[in-house]
Amino acid sequence: MHATWIKRYLPRSLFSRALLILLLPLLLMQVIIGSMFIQRHFDDVARQLTGSLAREIRLAAGLADQAPDRAAAQERLDAMGLVLGLGLQLRDPPGPSPEFVHGWLDLTGPAVLRAVRALMPEVTFADLATNRRVAVLGLPTSKGLLVARVPRTRLSASNPHQLLVLMLTASILLTGISVLFLRNQVRPIRELARAAEEFGKGRTVPYRPRGAEEVRRAGTAFLSMRARLERQMEQRTQMLSAVSHDIRTPLTRMKLALSLQDDGPEQRELLRDVNDMEAMLNEFLTFAKTDSLDATELIDPVDLAQAVVDAVAGSVPVELQVSGSDRSPADLRVTAVNRALANLIANAQRYGSKVRVTLKLLQRQLEFAVEDDGPGIPQDQREMALRPFTQLDLSRNKDGGSGVGLGLAIALDVARSHGGDLLLEDSPDLGGLRAVLRLPR
Repeated sequence: MHATWIKRYLPRSLFSRALLILLLPLLLMQVIIGSMFIQRHFDDVARQLTGSLAREIRLAAGLADQAPDRAAAQERLDAMGLVLGLGLQLRDPPGPSPEFVHGWLDLTGPAVLRAVRALMPEVTFADLATNRRVAVLGLPTSKGLLVARVPRTRLSASNPHQLLVLMLTASILLTGISVLFLRNQVRPIRELARAAEEFGKGRTVPYRPRGAEEVRRAGTAFLSMRARLERQMEQRTQMLSAVSHDIRTPLTRMKLALSLQDDGPEQRELLRDVNDMEAMLNEFLTFAKTDSLDATELIDPVDLAQAVVDAVAGSVPVELQVSGSDRSPADLRVTAVNRALANLIANAQRYGSKVRVTLKLLQRQLEFAVEDDGPGIPQDQREMALRPFTQLDLSRNKDGGSGVGLGLAIALDVARSHGGDLLLEDSPDLGGLRAVLRLPR
């Protein structure tokens, strides 16, 4: 459960994850080492500077104690402060003694206070917050409270931020260099993924393996696989075309011989069987051609749908509805999409008396929905209906026409060759089957 919660906030792309793996340890190491080094550096510098200052303040306190009166003691402290660059003043002891305080953003303040407490235990208060450039220290003497105003440069390093700035600058520079190198390493993987994705949609885009050795090997394997698949599809199409051509010749002779015979029940039955064989042969060839990777072209989806609806218009009317305003051209294999839509509409016309085609124009995909008012397909038989050469209950066919069960299979292959899908649902309006052909733009 904890792993799932963490994965929800992790980046998804390979580039982002690789950058995180590269930079996170580097940043953590710099933070840990930097904080430890800075802390020890500030402590060491503060102790060294405070040790020198402690001797001077103790000397000033001794001079004040040896003076005959407070005025003489102040004169000695003024002379000594002028030489040492300190502000030394005797005051009456205050009521509540101030605490040891420093500013919120004072990086060296904690180290200075630790050094003062350790090396000058006689100091009763230290104020580093009122004036960031001056430290005010107080210690008691026989002539009153000695208040020493000490420049902060006498107690801590004057440029503690330079190390942080240097570390930050170096981190930004190294991060920029890492991003450039990492982007060059990830770019070949993105190109390979794009080529594989486009090939899955039935499009062959130029691709040249490059990058690291493992990426080049994967790219070379992809090109070999793509070439083998293209050869197999081409050989399959050529073989079936040749077979269909060889079978068409005797079928044509049979039709010619039957047409020369006297008209009768037997002659009409044989002629119908020959026509059915020819129609089946055409469907077999059409199904084989759906795997061939025809070139794609840009076309207006509305014009494509309208052309198919006009072409299949028959005894069953077909209504076309369009929703969405994005009529930008789509890159499709027009012949294959025409064939898929025509098969879906033909199935709807075969089983229903009313057919409606709805085209939904979305930003990233096209959705062709073909609905009818027929008996539909039970939900437990829909997956079977999409398989090639599968025929369901023929009693649902009101026309009694023959078929080989390839209409939905061809539409599904066309959808998947574009990277889309074909879904069979219940029509909420017409009550029959609703076949939804989804294609990416």
